[in-house]
Amino acid sequence: MTTQVPPPQRRKFLFTMIGGLGALLAAASAWPVFRFLSPVAARGGGEQVAIPRSEVVSGKAHFFEYRGKPAVALQPDPGKFIALSAVCTHLGCVVAWKEQAGEFQCPCHGGRFSAEGQVLGGPPPKPLEPLAVVLDGDQLKIG
Repeated sequence: MTTQVPPPQRRKFLFTMIGGLGALLAAASAWPVFRFLSPVAARGGGEQVAIPRSEVVSGKAHFFEYRGKPAVALQPDPGKFIALSAVCTHLGCVVAWKEQAGEFQCPCHGGRFSAEGQVLGGPPPKPLEPLAVVLDGDQLKIG
C-alpha cells in the first residue's frame, strides 16, 4: 500500500524549501557586506606599548604591533625617537624600511615615505600616521 502526497502539499513543501534556501543565501551574502561596512572595534583603546630604548638603534627600524596593527619606531638622529604606523596610506600594505636610502618603501605600489613619515613619491595620498612617543628612563612609551 503506497500513499501519495497530493500535489498542493508537494508544491507547498517545495516552495517552503526554496524560500528557506533563498533566505539562507541572502543571509550568507549580506554578512560580508555588513562586516565591511561596520566600524572596526579598536582593541585596547588606551593602551601604550613599552619598548626598551636599546632595541631602537640609530638608523635602524624596530617593527612592533600597536593596537593590532603594524607600527615602527626609529631613531633618525641620536636621542630623537619617532614612532609611526607601518600601514601605507594608499591601500594598507605594510611598509619596509630601506636603511641605505633612509626611507620607508611600500612593496605594493612603490610609495615612498621619509623617516618622519612624509610622502616622498608614489600614490600614497597622505603621510604615515604618527604615534606619540615618550622617553621614560630606558623605555619608549608609545601611544
